[in-house]
Amino acid sequence: MSRPLLAILRRDIALLLLGGRRGGATLPLLFFLSVAMLFPFAVGPDPVLLARTGGGVIWVAALLAAILPIDRLVEPDLDQGMFDQWALRGISEEAVMGVRILAHWLSFGPPLMLAALPAAALLGLDGDTLRIVEIGLLAGTPGLAALGVMVAALTAGLRGGAALGGLLVIPLAVPLLVFGAGSLAVGGTSGLALCGASSLVLLAIAPFAAGAAVRNGRG
Repeated sequence: MSRPLLAILRRDIALLLLGGRRGGATLPLLFFLSVAMLFPFAVGPDPVLLARTGGGVIWVAALLAAILPIDRLVEPDLDQGMFDQWALRGISEEAVMGVRILAHWLSFGPPLMLAALPAAALLGLDGDTLRIVEIGLLAGTPGLAALGVMVAALTAGLRGGAALGGLLVIPLAVPLLVFGAGSLAVGGTSGLALCGASSLVLLAIAPFAAGAAVRNGRG
């Protein structure tokens, strides 16, 4: 990675992790843990039920947590003319979007994987289930990051773009959710493989789709 892209990566990670008044990475993390804490109250204290459904709850919480910063992924830089400045320096929109996907994943993926440990304890998941959940999150959260950045670029500049982006991400993320949660079934290694494959497809497509959307927005 070139020095300008490394500088952009450091900037993006700092903005997404800290986030100023919007809480940065703390808000998705607290949201994720809140879902894990509240779910046992909603369905009751039955340990068998919690163990059977807890992994799916973690996946749903991860999806919703990934959506929370969608309004900070593209639109602020588009409004401030940052993409114009990068273009003048010969940095393509696709390269910037690729870096943005990496920064978005680093700001929520590893923290959510760490937060899955106390969440698993709250939901009564055993060690084997937790291991599959962690592997699934490692395979699936990069796809969620790519999807979030792509949708953020497509909806940047639109009125109510953040809400619209969230509504678009949810149905598009269904394959990741189905394969990730499905990996918790007996013999679910194929679910992990499909989840990883879906992530790779999104990672391959998202920088180009997001870059094209940003170029259209600049024009």
